[in-house]
Amino acid sequence: MRTQIGIIGAGPAGLFLSHFLHRLGIESVVLENRSREDIEQTIRAGVLEQWLVDLMKKTGVGERMAREGAFDTGITLQFSGRRHHIDFVELTGGKGVTVYAQHEVIKDLVAARLKDGGDIRFSVSDTALHDLDTDKPRIAFRDGSGKPDELVCDFIAGCDGFHGPSRQAIPHNAIQEHQIIYPWGWLGILAEAPRSFHELIYSRHDRGFALLSTRSPTVQRIYVQCDPHDAIEAWPDHRIWQEMQARFAFPGWTLSEGPIFQKGIVGMRSYVCDPMQYGRLFIAGDAAHIVPPTGAKGLNLAVADVLVLSRALDAWYKKKDRSGLDCYSANVLPRIWKCERFSWFMTTMLHQNPADSSFERHMRLAELDTVVGSCAAATALAEIYVGLPLD
Repeated sequence: MRTQIGIIGAGPAGLFLSHFLHRLGIESVVLENRSREDIEQTIRAGVLEQWLVDLMKKTGVGERMAREGAFDTGITLQFSGRRHHIDFVELTGGKGVTVYAQHEVIKDLVAARLKDGGDIRFSVSDTALHDLDTDKPRIAFRDGSGKPDELVCDFIAGCDGFHGPSRQAIPHNAIQEHQIIYPWGWLGILAEAPRSFHELIYSRHDRGFALLSTRSPTVQRIYVQCDPHDAIEAWPDHRIWQEMQARFAFPGWTLSEGPIFQKGIVGMRSYVCDPMQYGRLFIAGDAAHIVPPTGAKGLNLAVADVLVLSRALDAWYKKKDRSGLDCYSANVLPRIWKCERFSWFMTTMLHQNPADSSFERHMRLAELDTVVGSCAAATALAEIYVGLPLD
């Protein structure tokens, strides 16, 4: 097979890139190792920044999001027995975020690409990248029936996540990797319960961090800090609700409970690969960087990456201008590092680190007091939470 852009991965980065390229008249083929059913039914959080909401509407994939997503005007920070509302709309001149799950975004993108005649190959295996430093890079793989195949491209976009083959195909001495692995994890649940609060609550508690979110009027997404090495069997439902009730406790308010139908424990890390390109391979999204979910930046960063990449590819095909491709990493990394800093700040400020001294614990509370007590500090948090400008 031959195509202009070979895209590895049908997550948000890969599907948005294919969608953007189609609108620019550039052809692509998307290779995904999971089935369509898998990618559309794997439930993941989704907080969309204002610019991304506007872009989805503008590019024709935002109709269902506009109808079903929940527009949040701010967040609540809870600590030391107090709650403080951070009003995004007031602090940023009308901007907010939209809570719309990532798998719903993927459903909308897959439907749009297939409607437009897009080529998405699901359930491929043994994906391997070759000849990246030539003008005909290629991707070898096995199709859904196990038959060997190959895709020859002008360029390859690696949008295949942290454990995918794309970044692994870059020589180790050609990149620098920056990483922090945090000493805590998140136990996340989905529960059939009515919404307990009108916006997200970030709670710092002596027993550990907790986050109250929502997926729909009848399904709630809630997280509590835990040991990343805990076995999920050590967290029966009654223990989960006990911890959540303790960490969100507030006079005159009750956390709604209901049947838990999904739960799991994930570790947390911050990671950046620099540069995000090698030869004719460009990596984006989780293949290039990881943020802890505390700052709600992962999906938004992935789309920002591929929007910049699509513009660079457009300049190459229309004008033979390679400057955008040559500077891809330099153009996207400043935004990535700002979002890494924000996610690190939110994570360290809100979590209980068992290794912290009493001095450090007081510093975390002082940071929270500064955010809620200073209009300038609250504005700085709100501006990056709703999304940095792209240009």
